[in-house]
Amino acid sequence: MRDFFEGIQAFFEDFAFAPLDYLRTLELESWALANIVNWLFMLIGFVAFLYWMKQLKDINDRNEENRDSTAHSFLG
Repeated sequence: MRDFFEGIQAFFEDFAFAPLDYLRTLELESWALANIVNWLFMLIGFVAFLYWMKQLKDINDRNEENRDSTAHSFLG
């Protein structure tokens, strides 16, 4: 069993995390490139936020929401 877990360790240390090790060494040269993963996640989140706001506006424009004070139990 020890060889099995050491094999898993070797896989992750030598192969799976190699791109992250490269980004860590890249930080000394370029901070922005080293944080490219963070920039991508922020871009995805921003696009999702814009899509969500567009959908809410479309629903609001079609007047689909029941805005009566008795529409939801927590409002009345």
